[in-house]
Amino acid sequence: MAEISETMGTESSPPEETTNEHSKSSNFDDKTMRKTKPGLKRLILTLTVLFSFLLGLPWLLKSIEIYRSPLPFRDIDSLATAIDSKPLVFPCRFHLVFVNFDHSSSIKPKVDNLGFLVSSYMSEYAVSNSYCGTCDGNYTVSVSLDTGDNCVEYEDADKRILWKCGALSEFNFDQSDEAFDEYLQDTVGGSRVYTVVVVNTDQGDRLRAVVGKYRHAWVVGRVGEMNLVAEMAAEMFVKVFVSGAKDEGSIQGEFMPVGADGKIVLSFNLLNADPRDWVYDWDFKEVDEKLLAPTLEALAPIANISVESQVLYHTPKSSYSYWDDEQESHIFSTKDLPFFVNSNEWHLDTSIAAGGRSKILQFVVYVPSANECPLRLQLPTGEISVTNGFISPTWGGVVVFNPPNCLENANSMHPLRRKLSSQELNQIFEVFMGQLRQLFGLKSTGFYKGSSGTSVLLASERGFTEWELDALARQHACYNLQQCGTTLGSLSRLVQSLPRMIIKDEIGKQVKFSLEAAKLAQHNASQGICDASAVSSRHARSLAEDAFFHPSVMSISYYSFEHMFAVYSPFFLPLSLHVILAVVREIKRYKQESRKYAAWEALRKQHSD
Repeated sequence: MAEISETMGTESSPPEETTNEHSKSSNFDDKTMRKTKPGLKRLILTLTVLFSFLLGLPWLLKSIEIYRSPLPFRDIDSLATAIDSKPLVFPCRFHLVFVNFDHSSSIKPKVDNLGFLVSSYMSEYAVSNSYCGTCDGNYTVSVSLDTGDNCVEYEDADKRILWKCGALSEFNFDQSDEAFDEYLQDTVGGSRVYTVVVVNTDQGDRLRAVVGKYRHAWVVGRVGEMNLVAEMAAEMFVKVFVSGAKDEGSIQGEFMPVGADGKIVLSFNLLNADPRDWVYDWDFKEVDEKLLAPTLEALAPIANISVESQVLYHTPKSSYSYWDDEQESHIFSTKDLPFFVNSNEWHLDTSIAAGGRSKILQFVVYVPSANECPLRLQLPTGEISVTNGFISPTWGGVVVFNPPNCLENANSMHPLRRKLSSQELNQIFEVFMGQLRQLFGLKSTGFYKGSSGTSVLLASERGFTEWELDALARQHACYNLQQCGTTLGSLSRLVQSLPRMIIKDEIGKQVKFSLEAAKLAQHNASQGICDASAVSSRHARSLAEDAFFHPSVMSISYYSFEHMFAVYSPFFLPLSLHVILAVVREIKRYKQESRKYAAWEALRKQHSD
């Protein structure tokens, strides 16, 4: 019995380990503890889905990426700053030659000091003519004395000027001005030097000033006061050769007759007001080959000019005229000129070559009907216009052609059909040439009235003299560079303000070539090559305009990032939010289960100790 009781007593007392397990089990809370380590399978799967979305994000951004060709923003800003801070100034060389002066001790000091005197007068004239495209402050004045036996070059003489010494004193000044102009071209021509020749003669007390069709002018007469000669020469240099004998200081930008792409379309129109009275036609091919070709060749550095022509019928004018018994003509005054052009009946803009940014200049020959023939223009002074024509700035010109003996043929039952003769065409296009000169800002008369006197301006068979072409080239080069800098600057600011704008490689090339052409124009200007500078500046402006008005730039496909987010968020935002929320919940669940397991481990360690 004792053994049995001992054995039962031994079994009734639990071991220590069983007691610890029982105590831990009694302290276990399944809400705050767990006995197994939480698994990572659910968390890994959730993060894998999230990472797959993140890995696909670059592909999404690549699929909606806008291509942008890199633009040289620094070079554009540098060009615009250079044009604004430093106006384009061309170097000019002036040569003053005295003929038939004795090389004596009395005349030498006066002539020797004349270079400085002319430069001082030029500085005074340049103050009022200080604008872009001139020779303001960047010129040299050289003085030479041709006595016939020898020639004297003074200290300020430009050694690059080559001329035949003694040849001027041998010329017979009784010949015509055209003959002396050609003689000067053979003697002192061939270089970009503006020359004024002062010829001392005993014929007459008044000085006669003439400006040739090349780069020469001369003053002939009895020279008494050297200051007067210096002032006349300075005014010729500044007001005539540099400024082009313009009344204004510069060409206004809005009145430039050249289009933004450097092109001009000259549209010549022959309008028959009433073909029941008479019908006129013309041989325009002959006009184009003989009369217009030299002018177009002369203006080639300034603009790319194309010509077209047409003959229209039933084209009445909008204004009314009245009969004047004294003039025996129908009169329309200058106050009615704004109503002369009938835009409803005159269908002039028919050329497909004049599309885009090209400039169209209309030249109209208006043949009036029999009930208002002859039709003449009355000037504000009350006089009848000699040319019987007028111009409209930026539009063109009109010439009224009255058929000969139109009063006698007015009652004819059959309409008169004839073609304009060569003489009539020459007279009409002579007026057109004067109107074209006025549209370019030049004088249509053969005189220039200055402060020191009136000068005769010789006309060129090309319509524009060489010194006029130089002035136009300088002013157009300056204006084109200013417009090029403005256009490229606007494009640069536009591109940088719209990061979603499409910039194709073609635009980048156009901007690059435009900058290169602008730099070439500036280089040619610094060398005094005005015609080459005008060509380069025209190309620079045309390329800049092409880049700014490129169809891809004008497209509506560039939009902001906010717009893109609003478009794509309905597709990706709901699913993305569910994935992100699932990841957040799984991470929180994993942390919570990890804390439960950590609590269980802490409890177990406590009971073990």
